[in-house]
Amino acid sequence: MITGRTRVIAHLGYPTEAFKAPMIYNPWFEKKGVEAVVVPMGVRPDDYPALLKELFRITNMHGALVTMPHKVTTTGLVDELTTTAKIAGACNAVLRRDDGSLLGDMFDGAGFVRGVERKGKRIAGARALVIGCGGVGSAIAASLAAAGLAAIGLFDASTASAEALADRLRQHYPDLQVATGSKDPAGYEIVINATPLGMKPGDPLPVDVERIAPGTFVGEVVMKEEYTPLLRAAMAKGCPVQVGTDMLFEMIPAYLEFFGFGTSTPEELRQVATLKY
Repeated sequence: MITGRTRVIAHLGYPTEAFKAPMIYNPWFEKKGVEAVVVPMGVRPDDYPALLKELFRITNMHGALVTMPHKVTTTGLVDELTTTAKIAGACNAVLRRDDGSLLGDMFDGAGFVRGVERKGKRIAGARALVIGCGGVGSAIAASLAAAGLAAIGLFDASTASAEALADRLRQHYPDLQVATGSKDPAGYEIVINATPLGMKPGDPLPVDVERIAPGTFVGEVVMKEEYTPLLRAAMAKGCPVQVGTDMLFEMIPAYLEFFGFGTSTPEELRQVATLKY
């Protein structure tokens, strides 16, 4: 039962979006006896700025999960952004703090990084190549930098996007070596596809797998199928891999910690979720 003490997390997205978060969070809240609920809310872009401010006038509105197309807009509607959100240029979580101010953060990259580290790959001091510098690629790059990455290569079909992300990374992590303009994976210990390539049959591979050394950690963000052509090709070379859905279930513990609900594991979340992958 939802009461006035129930901490509400609004899940804000476009009206036609298939809202998945409640099917993961709410069963976990029920199992743990946490008096909180995630409520899906479809919002049109023109209505979003005014609505977000009004939502947080509700006394038990604790925070918000933000999906497309509102992630970029949210950065200008909160009182403070974390470094990761600043670099990503987007925000997918909002917390109302005790003083009423709104803190925005970005967790797409945190989910990816947690998955890599849980699989035993050390990020601190490593070299990583990120293919795709849009929203998810920028978030992953920001979280990799926060984890102590030594060097990063950035490639995007839009040179301007890659260069802009490089500038933001250099501003906040001046010791990080940043290179742009090449998608050659040779010499990198971590290679990440943060593009849509792999969603459609016949898509070209995002990188030349022949240039990936055996043992390189290869990660994917595409969730349409568990093992994309890139991951299958990497596994054939003896590379450890991370599937796209791992990022989703790994980021939820980070969200739970951000909202002050404790933490969980991807395994526990998968067990209770009514959404199955």
